[in-house]
Amino acid sequence: MNLRRPGKIICVGRNYVDHAAELGHTVPKAPLLFLKPPSSVIGDGDAIVLPPESQQVEYEAEIGVVLKTTLRRATRAQAEAAIAGITCVNDVTARDLQRSEEQWTRAKGFDTFCAFGPQVVPVDPSRFPTLEVRCRLNGETKQHGVAGDMVFGIGALIAYISQVMTLEPDDLVATGTPAGVGLLRPGDTVEVQVSEVGVLRNPVVAERRA
Repeated sequence: MNLRRPGKIICVGRNYVDHAAELGHTVPKAPLLFLKPPSSVIGDGDAIVLPPESQQVEYEAEIGVVLKTTLRRATRAQAEAAIAGITCVNDVTARDLQRSEEQWTRAKGFDTFCAFGPQVVPVDPSRFPTLEVRCRLNGETKQHGVAGDMVFGIGALIAYISQVMTLEPDDLVATGTPAGVGLLRPGDTVEVQVSEVGVLRNPVVAERRA
C-alpha cells in the first residue's frame, strides 16, 4: 500500500510499562495523547536532522497504524475495521526539551522527527498482539517490544482517540515505544522493524546553519 502524508499524527506516550519506568514515570490510567505536525514527516532513507536547539535527540521505535476510513466515537470493532494497515514509526524526540517543558510540541515537532514507512501492510486484528517492533542503531539492537505488552492495545487506542477527535483516511497513530530509547548522533543509521512491514532505515545528520 502506498504511503501518503498523514493529515494528523497522533502519538501515545508511556504505553509500555518498561519505557515508562526507564524515564521515571508512572503508567497513565488512560492513553496519554500528543500530536506531531505533518511537517515532521520523512520517509525511508531520508535523513533525521539534529537541530541545534537540542543536545539529546533520541530514537523511539513504534508500531504505526494508518486509517482508511473516517471514524468518530467508534467501538473497538469499528476502530479495527477502519485500520488500513500497520507501518514502522520513529517518534524522534528531543529528550532534554521534553524534560524542560510542560508541553511536548517542541520536543516532538522538529522537521524530520517523524520517520515512517517503508510501506503500510494490512494485518488481521487478531494478530495485533503478536506484532513485534525492534530498533537497531548502527546494526546493534537497542529496543524490542511486542504489541501484546502494550498497556492499551491497538484497537482500544484507535477507539479511544476517536472519542476525542475525528480520525480521517491516512491519519497516522504511533502506538508507543518499548524500553531502550537512546541518543542519536551525526553519522548514525537508525532502523525500525515491525513484523510483516519491513525495515525503516534513516541516516542521522546535524543541521547545517547558514
